[in-house]
Amino acid sequence: MNTRTLYAVLWGFALLAWHSPTFAQDARWAERMFSELSHDFGVVARGADVKHRFKITNHLQQPVHIASVTTSCGCTSAKAEKETLASGESTYVAITMDSVKFEGHKPSSITVVFDRPSHAEVRIPLQSFIRRDVVLSPGGAQFGTVAKGQSVDRTIHIAYAGRSDWKIREVVSKNPNIQAQVVETQRSAGNVKYDLHVVLKEGAPLGAFRDQMTLVTNDSGNPNIPVLIEGQVEAEYSVTPELVSFGTLAPGERKTVNVVIRGKKPFMIERIESETSSGLFEIRLPKNAKPVHVLPLTLVAPDQAGTVDEEFHVTISESSEPLKFKSHGRVVSRGPVSAARGPNTTPNASTVQANR
Repeated sequence: MNTRTLYAVLWGFALLAWHSPTFAQDARWAERMFSELSHDFGVVARGADVKHRFKITNHLQQPVHIASVTTSCGCTSAKAEKETLASGESTYVAITMDSVKFEGHKPSSITVVFDRPSHAEVRIPLQSFIRRDVVLSPGGAQFGTVAKGQSVDRTIHIAYAGRSDWKIREVVSKNPNIQAQVVETQRSAGNVKYDLHVVLKEGAPLGAFRDQMTLVTNDSGNPNIPVLIEGQVEAEYSVTPELVSFGTLAPGERKTVNVVIRGKKPFMIERIESETSSGLFEIRLPKNAKPVHVLPLTLVAPDQAGTVDEEFHVTISESSEPLKFKSHGRVVSRGPVSAARGPNTTPNASTVQANR
C-alpha cells in the first residue's frame, strides 16, 4: 500500500468516527443521558435518610452498558438499578448519603463509567450539610409494602440540642395521602424532643411513592428540616400475567397458559367469568383456600381465523371487588383441519367452563 492510499484509508476512518454519535461530534454523549449532572441535598438532620435518584436515558441508536458506579468517599454509596440499556430505555442510579457517621459540610461525587458503545466517564458532584444539633430516629418514614385500603402510621423521634426556645412550627407535606402531626414530648435546658406521627391514608393509590415533607422551625438560619417518606401500595390480590398471551394457534388447537393469583393471606376463588367468549376457555377452580393459586387456563381455538380477545372477572370470597385480567390469541388457518375438538369444549354462553 503506497503512502497516498494509506492516507485515504486513514481519512476514511476519521470521517466515519466523526459521523458516529459516540465520537468527536458528540463527545458528551454520556452526559446527555443524565437528567441532571449535580445534586445538592441541602441542610439535613443527623441520622436522616438522605437519598436521591439520577435518571439515565439512552438516546443513542445502539445499546449502552454501565461498567461501574464509584463514589469519592465513604459517606456516599451508589448503585445503578440496571446496567444495560437498549435504545430509548431508562434506568436510575440510586444515591445514599450516610448522615449518621458524618456531620457538617460533606462534598462528594459519584463517577459512572460506560464501556459500550465506547468508553466514557461522567462525574456528578454532590453537596450536603449534616446538622449536629437535630437528630432523627429513625431517619425517615419507611412504610414498606402496604395493602391498598389500609391505613398505616409511623413515628419519628426528633431530638434537638441548643436553644431553649427552639420549636417546630408546622409540618408541610405536598402528598394529599400523607397526614402528619408533631407532638412535643420534652423541653429542658436547651434539649427539646418531638414525636412526628406520619399516617398513610386508606385512599392512597397503588404504586410506589417517595416524597419529602418539611419540618418548619423557628430557626432563622436553617428553618427547614426535610424528612423522607417512602413506601409502596399493593393490591390485596394480584393476578399474573395481566395479559395472557396464547400466541398463534391453528383452528381447533388447544393451548394452556398458567394464571397465578396471589393474596396476602389464604383465600377462595368462587368463580371466573368471561365477557364475550362462547365456551372457548376452560379452567379448573381450586377447592382449597391458599395464598397463591396457579390456574391452568386453556384456549380451544375456534374454527374461524382471526383474533380471540377476552376479559375475565375473578370473584374472590374475601373481596368485594373482582380481579380482572385479559387474554389474547390469534387463530391462523393452516389448511384443512381434520382433527375435531376434544371433549369438554361445548360452547357455554359467555362464561368460562370452570370445574372444581
